[in-house]
Amino acid sequence: MPAEYRIKSAPQTLSNTSGAAKALLEKVHKKTGFIPKIYEGMALSPATLSTYLHGYELFRDDSAFTPAEQEVIFLTISRFNKCEYCMSGHSLVADKVSKVPADVTQAIRDGQPIPDKRLAALSHFTQVMLETRGYLSDKEAETFLAAGFKENHMFLVILAIALKTITNYSNHISHPEMESVFSGYTWKASQGQF
Repeated sequence: MPAEYRIKSAPQTLSNTSGAAKALLEKVHKKTGFIPKIYEGMALSPATLSTYLHGYELFRDDSAFTPAEQEVIFLTISRFNKCEYCMSGHSLVADKVSKVPADVTQAIRDGQPIPDKRLAALSHFTQVMLETRGYLSDKEAETFLAAGFKENHMFLVILAIALKTITNYSNHISHPEMESVFSGYTWKASQGQF
């Protein structure tokens, strides 16, 4: 990978920020009991953090995807963008919260074929949307729909791509420290190939 820029600003925490950034961090802390390190860089731009938090909540709460399907999408995007922090975090969530089958999560982490047909179709569609920047062929759309998804799912994948692009790219420039809870789930961008 090429040399990576690292932001020079201090991570934004409840003790060193104010205004809109502090209000957003307080909201996260109240909801989750802690502030994930990924938000400490994004809080330099309250508009970025606010947009992400709002969109993430909508995707999680109002999605037509199951929790496992949501996680497959997030893992596929984070892997495509080579975001080690998000791959590690979503691997943990896949295992502990969303109940993604372990062999599915491992296949995505390693860039190998996914053993579940529906989840494989979802991951493939997400990958195609990323690679083609949304210029979807009739064949790819028909394959996705034949797997049991609907056209509204296509727009939800676009929403997920927007959300993960915010966090993945933010992490690329802020390089957040990995929380200890991720130990056992860490992922390196050099693992496997798509």
